[in-house]
Amino acid sequence: MDERFATLPSGIQICYESFGDPGDPAVLLIMGLGGPMNWWDAEFCRDLAAEGYYVIRFDNRDIGRSSSLDHAGRVSMRDVVRAYVRGAAARISAPYSLEAMAYDGVELLDCLGIVRAHVVGVSMGGMIAQTMAIRHPERVASLTSMMSNTGRRGVGTTSLKLIPSMLAPAPTDRDDYMRQSQRSVRSMGSPGYPEPPEVTYRRAAETWQRGLNPAGSARQLMAILTQPDRTEALQRLRVPTAVLHGGADLMIRPSGGLATSRAVSGSTFTRIDAMGHDLPRPLWPIFIDTISVNARRAAASACHGGDKLES
Repeated sequence: MDERFATLPSGIQICYESFGDPGDPAVLLIMGLGGPMNWWDAEFCRDLAAEGYYVIRFDNRDIGRSSSLDHAGRVSMRDVVRAYVRGAAARISAPYSLEAMAYDGVELLDCLGIVRAHVVGVSMGGMIAQTMAIRHPERVASLTSMMSNTGRRGVGTTSLKLIPSMLAPAPTDRDDYMRQSQRSVRSMGSPGYPEPPEVTYRRAAETWQRGLNPAGSARQLMAILTQPDRTEALQRLRVPTAVLHGGADLMIRPSGGLATSRAVSGSTFTRIDAMGHDLPRPLWPIFIDTISVNARRAAASACHGGDKLES
């Protein structure tokens, strides 16, 4: 991996990697809760870049090799439970918001000299991508929101079957983490596209080697649980938008994707019935086609998606 670091004006360091020609339109990939950038498989990034894009993947704050925000404080299990039950109404002060994480993405684009990018997010990353498009529409050429939701309570809820694993203690060593990863894939993965064990093992080994941050994942989780309802803001969005969701997703039920698509005028919605809460290799062509078609819609209407800042 050719990893590099960008120091944002806030002082946060973001670890990122790029694929393809910097002269091509930029695609910014945003991963979900507790997921470092290697969860966007490098081969997937190369395949997307081969379609004529400059692809950037990065570690969100508090995960992987990006800055750990320990100074923001630790999150207690009591606060997580209260926020899960009551959401923003719990009036709990989260260490930071999804809006702050979205601004990390904007500042990363600044550091790379990119005016606008096609922004793609999965799960929490979809929430961050939506927030980027709402708060900074001039920086988002197109939006692709995958297996995510609008922040509205009761939409895109998590199956109760997954709650025990979500609240499980942090792994104590590498072997424990490898076992947890395998259980997670079995419970949340795509029933129609089971992941080969060697793929799970390779990704988990790489994730462990790059560094876990359970306290950081808890802070990210609080940003999710205290997020606002974006429905009305999404209704005002004029960024070309594609929404994709798995019909077998237990982490964020398909109603989350459907609500997102219904909120954004002119958006497209793709539901894949046998897909869960993951990115199975057999579906990569569909993901890449969805991103590319949406990017072409943006290019047709604006003709300058992915522009670079002038030096």
